[in-house]
Amino acid sequence: MKILQILLQLRGEGDASAGCALRRRRTAFTLLELLLAVAIFAVVLASINAVFYSAMRLQRRASGTIEESLPLQQTVSILKRDLQGLVAPGGALAGPLQSGMFSGNSSGLTVPPGSTTFFTCTGAIDDTSPWADVQKVVYYLKNSDYQNAAGKDLVRAVSRNLLPTTQDQLVEQWLMGGVERLQLTFFDGAAWRDSWDSTTQDPTTGQTNNLPRAIKVQLALAARRGEAQKAPVELVVPVIIQARTNQTQNATAK
Repeated sequence: MKILQILLQLRGEGDASAGCALRRRRTAFTLLELLLAVAIFAVVLASINAVFYSAMRLQRRASGTIEESLPLQQTVSILKRDLQGLVAPGGALAGPLQSGMFSGNSSGLTVPPGSTTFFTCTGAIDDTSPWADVQKVVYYLKNSDYQNAAGKDLVRAVSRNLLPTTQDQLVEQWLMGGVERLQLTFFDGAAWRDSWDSTTQDPTTGQTNNLPRAIKVQLALAARRGEAQKAPVELVVPVIIQARTNQTQNATAK
């Protein structure tokens, strides 16, 4: 009897240990399962890495495009504001509208002969400035200070001291670089002219101090090496103000 009880006890212990081993075997991962999990994790990481770096490249490209367009937008805004504030020539503190030439002392500045000069009422008035809002503005292109730079620099020179006894004191303002050509054309009511000089007599009416009906600005941007030629930027500004003609002045004098 004792031997039978011992055999039954040993058999029960053997069954229990076999069950524990089987349970442990069922809860563990096999080598194939581990390799499959690692492969899936590597694929997910590679996908996340590709999406992340694609987003970073897109963000850098968008930032570069915005940074390149900011000077152009600012230049177009300044040009439009100056042309909209055009002052009629012939007044005490206003001079002619002339393109393709420059008259007066530029106080040491090298102003090329292809510049455009006009008077506009866009000068800021403050408590410390003795000048009014009328200022003389000269637009021209000059060679860039950087070597191997594409195109030229567009410069806006401003003088607010318009007294006839003093010389022009032009202060240069850099607007943007990479400009290949700046062209202003003037609409006289019938056709577009390549140049304008309000000091000369109009061939039709024989009057001076005439302003065009509209001014078109074309900015041709220089293409960098390996890039396609960019389309020119065009801006058309209507001229609302008109100077008094000689006939009106004579009738008023009578």
